[in-house]
Amino acid sequence: MGMGNTPIVILKEGTKRDKGKEAQFNNIAAARTISDAVRSSLGPRGMDKMLVDSMGDVIITNDGVTILKEIDVQHPAAKMLVEVAKTQDSEVGDGTTTSVILAGELLKKSIDMIDSNVHPTIIAAGYRLANAEAQKILVDISKKVSIKDDKFLKKIAETAMISKQVSGSKEFFADLVVDAVRTVAEKQADGKYKVDLENIQTVKKTGASMDETQLIKGLVIDKEPVHTAMPKVIKNAKIALIDAPFEVKKTEIDAKIEITDPAQLTAFLEEEENMLKRMVETVKKSGANVVFCQKGIEDLAQHFLAKEGIYAARRVKKSDMEKIALSTGGNIINKLSELDPADLGKADLVEVKKVQDEEMTFITGVKDARTVSIIIRGGTPQVADEIERSLIDAWSVVKVAIEDGMMVTGGGSTAVELAMRLRDYADGIGGREQIAIDAFASALESIPTTLAENAGLDPIDILIEMRKQHKEGKIHAGLDPFTNKVTDMLKLDVIEPHRIGKQAINSATDAAVMILRIDDVIAAKGMAAPAGPPGGPGGMPDMDMDD
Repeated sequence: MGMGNTPIVILKEGTKRDKGKEAQFNNIAAARTISDAVRSSLGPRGMDKMLVDSMGDVIITNDGVTILKEIDVQHPAAKMLVEVAKTQDSEVGDGTTTSVILAGELLKKSIDMIDSNVHPTIIAAGYRLANAEAQKILVDISKKVSIKDDKFLKKIAETAMISKQVSGSKEFFADLVVDAVRTVAEKQADGKYKVDLENIQTVKKTGASMDETQLIKGLVIDKEPVHTAMPKVIKNAKIALIDAPFEVKKTEIDAKIEITDPAQLTAFLEEEENMLKRMVETVKKSGANVVFCQKGIEDLAQHFLAKEGIYAARRVKKSDMEKIALSTGGNIINKLSELDPADLGKADLVEVKKVQDEEMTFITGVKDARTVSIIIRGGTPQVADEIERSLIDAWSVVKVAIEDGMMVTGGGSTAVELAMRLRDYADGIGGREQIAIDAFASALESIPTTLAENAGLDPIDILIEMRKQHKEGKIHAGLDPFTNKVTDMLKLDVIEPHRIGKQAINSATDAAVMILRIDDVIAAKGMAAPAGPPGGPGGMPDMDMDD
């Protein structure tokens, strides 16, 4: 029996499908929209974005990854660019805007090539070749930097903060950041350094200017003593870290205690009191004069601890307990009866200070300070949040500079040098791939042109001047948006870690290649309607749902 002209339906009703060039152009357009959203926030003259979420909370920032995380992106290709920013943020901590602009530009350049019938896989192959060569050039033009290079590390921190709200106080914050990272850096067996940024703790308090932000070599715990009679300052502190409650244990099973005589009741209550007394006695015997407890401390136990002159804080976060242990050399004890003098942490000073009407515990004078705390001050919660984001960017770049020991110059100088050398490299590559390598070089130049646009300058004039100086061998020539001139970035100390460029070019290439290779997008239309009385004609579920 013949099939006749019956159409064969494979895809579910309402499924949307784009094929061929249409699919490619749609994906590229979506990705470029994301790239354009952050474009105006690049560089020292970049603008901030105000993001308001569905709850009405406001974020004001020019941090690329924060902007993209807060925007609710729907298009799948656009989501890939958000992932680029997230990867850049987790790997390096800065350069998120650069990586997204670069990915958008690579895709923009590929449209003309697809129109000229260059196959997307050839473009992808060319981009991969260009990326590999760019990485080699990047190493070649890098300069060395070490943990002892005070000036360079501070300038790396300043470069990361120059486009942020804190730029007015960048020298003050750069000192603070370099000091913090150096304190937590650990030398490895191979002589290199490892920096665990988890050991830098931030506490945000509004109500003061950003210049009152302070670095504490030690820890700040957002807790106050549990009893008002406890001492507020303890010198030569011996710290017990206890992950067990200061309470009389309740029975696991339902128990009934029958008391027939008032004397028995008194004895029962006295025994409860004695149990708590014995707990405090154990602490005193160990020589501890400070107790941080992860669980609760009963009122009576608080009274006994205060009587013994022991400072105690309760319900301390697990992460804080671990930081105190790391800093003071103490051990966290799960069973109070096993508290030993060897388990105690040591610090010169534990004191309670008021920070904006709240009492906080400061632990300072630790012999081998491996953790630091930064108390961030700002006029409003939004300002304090943005200062924190700026500081995280700054200490992330100082961390990677110390770990890798390599830096490059900023201001678009590295991008123009890479573009120039990539064009020379393209001439030696046969076939159509060289068109893609040329396009890759042009995409890199979008960094200096965006910097120029954001500074209100003519991007073409600036690019011509930069190319001219690079041709003359001035590999550090970049744009200074404050004087509007192309100058030596090394002399201006506009520097950043080698890893920013390395990661930005890598992830931008990966995202662009992945989006380019898609020639068919099949998208289901919404979720199926919930079960219930069938809607729509003919008893079909109602398919008229939003995309």
